[in-house]
Amino acid sequence: MKTFILSALAATLVASPLLAAAPAEAQQQRREVTTVRHNDNGRTVVTKRTVVRTPQYRNWRAGQRFDRRQAQNYRVITTYRNYRLAAPPRGSQWVRSGNDALLINGRGNVVQVRGGAFR
Repeated sequence: MKTFILSALAATLVASPLLAAAPAEAQQQRREVTTVRHNDNGRTVVTKRTVVRTPQYRNWRAGQRFDRRQAQNYRVITTYRNYRLAAPPRGSQWVRSGNDALLINGRGNVVQVRGGAFR
C-alpha cells in the first residue's frame, strides 16, 4: 500500500509540468506551409515555414455579449475598490480582460468598460 501511494505521488510530480504546458499549446494553431517555385533557369526552390497563430482578443464595448474565452488575462475582480471601481449592482460582477475592467451583468452582457484600469 505504501509503495502504491509513493508511486502515485511520483507520477503526479512528473506529470504536472506536462499538464500545465498543454493548455498554452492548445490555444496556438500551428500550420506548416510549403512553397514550391520553379525558376526560369530550371532550378526548383522549396521553402518550408511554420505559421503560428495565437488567438485574437477583443476590444470590448458596452452591450456586447461577454465570452471569457475571448478575454485576455481573464479574472474576476473581488477587490474592486483597490482599482477605484464602483460596487457592482446585484447580480453583476467586475472582470478583468487585459488592462480593462468590465462590468458584466447576470445575463453575460457587458454593461460598462473601464479602459486602462490596470497598469
